[in-house]
Amino acid sequence: MIRRRRSRLEVYLEVLRVIGKGESKPTRIMYKTNLSWMPLQEILNFLVSQNLIKEIESNNRKEYFIMEKGKRILTYFEEIRKILPQEITEAYY
Repeated sequence: MIRRRRSRLEVYLEVLRVIGKGESKPTRIMYKTNLSWMPLQEILNFLVSQNLIKEIESNNRKEYFIMEKGKRILTYFEEIRKILPQEITEAYY
């Protein structure tokens, strides 16, 4: 099966979803979202700058946790997905 390329929005939402489900370590997030290291770092930095996730560093290790604003965005897009016809949303989720 040929997979289509994910949009930037889809990738950002997928990173938020994975962090929201409890993955906090960058390497695990990278594997779960099927991203390479550099794009993931850019996405994480952006999400931190927008207060959607927070970064906590201890012992030279970074962990990421979803913030309330990030949870609201995921809920918002999930509600949109429920409203729109399946043909539209299955291409994006």
